[in-house]
This record gives sequence, C-alpha cells and structure tokens, in this order.
Amino acid sequence: MKIALVGYGKMGHMIEACAKAMGHEVVATIDVAAKDATNLVPAGDGNALAQAVKKSGAEGVIEFSHPSAVIGNLHALIPLGIPVVCGTTGWAKSEDEIAKLCASSKGTCMRSSNFSIGVNMFYKIVEEAAKIMAEYSEYDVAVWEAHHNQKADSPSGTALEVARRVMLGNKTKTEMVFDAFHERPKANELHVSSTRVGFVPGTHTVFFDSPADEIELTHRARSREGFARGSVVALEKLAAKLSCGELTEGKLYGMGDLF
Repeated sequence: MKIALVGYGKMGHMIEACAKAMGHEVVATIDVAAKDATNLVPAGDGNALAQAVKKSGAEGVIEFSHPSAVIGNLHALIPLGIPVVCGTTGWAKSEDEIAKLCASSKGTCMRSSNFSIGVNMFYKIVEEAAKIMAEYSEYDVAVWEAHHNQKADSPSGTALEVARRVMLGNKTKTEMVFDAFHERPKANELHVSSTRVGFVPGTHTVFFDSPADEIELTHRARSREGFARGSVVALEKLAAKLSCGELTEGKLYGMGDLF
C-alpha cells in the first residue's frame, strides 16, 4: 500500500520504518516543522495538507500529529476519500463532529488512543477484572498512568479508555476525577492520575485495593514500536475490510471494529 504519514516526529519516523519493513511504500512524510519530511506545510493550512497527500498518490493515511492540530488535519484528510488512521489523542470531545464529517463526505477514519495489540487485550482484561472485583465492596479501584515528559496531553487517551473499561465493569464508579483530591473521595469517584517524567514510553496500572491486600494490573510498553506497528496493521485491516464490504465508507471506527 502507498501510505502518507501526517506528523513526522519520533512516532512518524518509527511508523515509517515499520511500514517499510512490512512491505509498504511511504510516499509522503508531512509535517509543519520536521526538516527531513518530504513535505513541509504551514501550520493550520488544510488545503496544503490535502494537496500534499493528493500529489503523493497515497492509498491511505496515518495521522500522528498534535492535539492542537488533529481536528484541522482530519477535516483536510477525511474528504479525500482514502482510509485515514488517526493515533493523535486529546480530541474525544470532538468525536461527534468527526463522525458527522465522515458521514457527510463519505470519508472513513479509524481512531484509537492506542494501537498496541497488547493494550487492546489489556482493555478486555481490565473490564473483566473490574466486573469480578465489583462483587466485593471492600475493594476500591483506581487508575494511574505515566508517560515521557514530551507528551502533550494528560491523562493519556489510553488511561481514559482503561478508566472507561473499569466503569463498564464496576457500575458503582460513575465519575472520573483527574485532579488532586482536597477531601475524601466519594464512593462513586474513580481517580485517574498521571505522571510525566523522563522517557517513559507508556505505563498504565489499575489498582484494586482492600484492607487485606492489593491487586495490580499493569501494561508497560517497552518502546513506541508496538504503537507504530499497530497503526500500520490498523490501516491494512481498515483498507481490507472496506474493500470486501465488511466495513462501509462514511464512518468513524475504533479498534474494536478491526480486532
């Protein structure tokens, strides 16, 4: 497949390496600042971005940019009519807007807070564990995540999805709290805390704590490679499922639709 990469930072470079190793051709690397990108476009110039992708002959796009740029990028990319995989986080409040854009333009986008196969299995494990532990009221639950100090959003999109899975399993938790507590937490509050330090690729932990003991479930990424490779696999699967009619154009999809 001919792939255009939008966002050519550390993740973009790793996605390029993974895509090439998997037999794909990277026909464009597009960024607003990276000097080694094949295409430099002005920040916020959706038309320049769309033209760069069109001229490249790309058959699919992987977008890993920045939370401040992602919505504008998707407005430029989705109407092109080729599959778009988006790994940028921090835009959950705009998902309805992008879903409507897909429908109106008959474009297709697949978004995920984390493309790692292991993380997506972790989601399932967390949801089932929360369901099991919810039967025992002496166990409280919390979510913690850590990432490198260059990450622009907090909490991570992965942590938000982990928290959502906890709440699906444990119906007593109805509200996520991201700030520090200055009073005792209410029983319905799920604390989701974050740390930004050093070079951590990504660590996510769910704690089940009781007076007698504690259970911890942790996913710890060793590098960004799992995220990069997973995004290429997601684009492969999205294109294949669109081609065979298993998925239809004009929709915003998630990892659950592919795996």
